[in-house]
Amino acid sequence: MKILMIGGSGHVGTFVTPYLRERHQLRVLDVRPPKHPDVEFVQGSITNPGDLRKALEGVDTFINMVMKSPQGGSSTDQTIPIITENYEVNTLGLHLLLFTAQEMGIKRGVHTSTMSVHHRARSWYPSEDELPLDTPSAYGLTKGFGELICRYFCRWFDMNIIALRITGPRTRAQWIDERKTPPERTTGRLYVTDEEDLARAYLAALDAVQVGHGRFDAVFIAGDEHEKEHNLSKARRLLGWTPRTHLELEA
Repeated sequence: MKILMIGGSGHVGTFVTPYLRERHQLRVLDVRPPKHPDVEFVQGSITNPGDLRKALEGVDTFINMVMKSPQGGSSTDQTIPIITENYEVNTLGLHLLLFTAQEMGIKRGVHTSTMSVHHRARSWYPSEDELPLDTPSAYGLTKGFGELICRYFCRWFDMNIIALRITGPRTRAQWIDERKTPPERTTGRLYVTDEEDLARAYLAALDAVQVGHGRFDAVFIAGDEHEKEHNLSKARRLLGWTPRTHLELEA
């Protein structure tokens, strides 16, 4: 498949690109060029309908990875730029992306959400479908609105979208370092997710949305292999996904 990675020049897009391009053709839409020079690039913004139409031309599906002004799931700190930037990309930009995609006949895609749609002071996250979107952060709030926009397009425009509620995305070196010495935190533990595990989740979600139609699913993706805090049963059932990097490094 040919995949448009919106925001693919960012942190997550950069480290999952080598894994995704082993199986698919990639094109990146971003305001900055990707760090991988051999990846097709369209310069532009998710908030510009013309840029979206140009970037979506000729692709089969998309992964939305755009992120600005991220916050932890327990933060109430806000500024005018944080509020504005999060609404611009997480709601307006997403709505424009999905509207343009379905209008062009591209009805299957993957959306990058976050565990920060939930209040992150919990010690157990039992279910994607029952746990409330009760974050105190502006970032998590607008990401939650983004999931509602995805549901809207699946219901009324027959799209098929999986939202990955990711947590702690890290490069391999960062993942190893933080697993050895977790940083000090004021609330809860952060289960960092390795680059290869995250890439496998994207690949599995791309496959899953090709089956059926008119469906939205949100899925926890966390490097919590013993499921001490995250119930990953939906990821196993829907995507066949569990964290595996720890097994490969221990072998």
